[in-house]
Amino acid sequence: MGNLLIEERKIVIPGEEIANGMDFLPSTGTFRDGENILASKLGIVEVRNRVIRVIPLKGGYVASREDVVIGTVTDIGFAGWTVDIGAAAPSNLPVGEAVRDKVELLKSDLSKYFDIGDVIVARIMNTSKSRMVQLSMRDYGLKKLRGGIILKLSPSKIPRLIGKKGSMVGMIKDYTGCDINVGQNGYIWINGPVDGQLLAEKAIELVEEQAHISGLTDKIKKLFEDSGAKPIHRAPPPEEMPPQRSDFGEHRDYGERRSFDDRRGFNERRSFEERPQRREGDHNE
Repeated sequence: MGNLLIEERKIVIPGEEIANGMDFLPSTGTFRDGENILASKLGIVEVRNRVIRVIPLKGGYVASREDVVIGTVTDIGFAGWTVDIGAAAPSNLPVGEAVRDKVELLKSDLSKYFDIGDVIVARIMNTSKSRMVQLSMRDYGLKKLRGGIILKLSPSKIPRLIGKKGSMVGMIKDYTGCDINVGQNGYIWINGPVDGQLLAEKAIELVEEQAHISGLTDKIKKLFEDSGAKPIHRAPPPEEMPPQRSDFGEHRDYGERRSFDDRRGFNERRSFEERPQRREGDHNE
C-alpha cells in the first residue's frame, strides 16, 4: 500500500519524494522513479483522487482536466466561444457543452447566449498535447456570472484560500455576506454588499501575502473581528458552485482589479503590484 510522505498544500523542492507505492499516480510537476513519486519543480503539493501534482509557486496557470475555472469570453465562432482562462492557449467552449437549447448554427446568433466580455464558470473537459483546452458548462453550478468583482490570486495559493473542506472560503463568506466562486485558475468572483466585497478583498490579499505562514485562519478571523464584522451563517444558494478539489469575478493579478458591468464587461483594471509597498504594521497583528 502506498504512503503519502508530504502533507497536501506543503511546499516541495525538485527531487523531493512526495509518495511511495503504486497506489498514487504522478501528474503535472511530478514524476515516478520506481515506486516513488518525486517533485520535478518547486511548488505546492496537491492530491486529488490519489493523483499527485505540484502547483508552481510562480508562473501562469497550467490547465488540468476537471478543473473548475473562471474565464472571459473573447470571441464568438461558428459553433462556440473562445474563452480566456489565463492559460497558455485560449480555451474553446462548444455550443453543445454550453446551452441546453437545440441550436441551428446557420440561423442562430450565439451572442444571445454568451457575448464577448461575459464572465463564466466552466469545467475543463479535455486538454491536448498542444495545450488547447475544451470547456463544458453542463454541470451543477456552471453558469454566467453577473455583477460583482473578480480578483486574481496565484493559482498555487488557491488551495490555501479554500482551506480544508472549504473552511477558509466559507469563513470569508460568513463574515462578509458575499457569494464567492473560486476558480482553480486563480480567478475569484465576489458579489455582495460593497463593504463586504472590500472586506473579502482584504482577506484574500492577506492570503496572497501569507499563504505560506501557519495560523493564517486565525489572522483572517482577527481581521474580520477587528473590523466589527459578525459571521452570518447562510444556507448556500441553490446555484452556488459546489466545493472543488481540496475543497474550494474584477480581475486581479494579485493582483489586479476591475469592476464588472453586465453590458460592457470589465471596465477598470489596476494591479496590486502597482500599489505603494505596504509598510510594516499596516496589517492587524
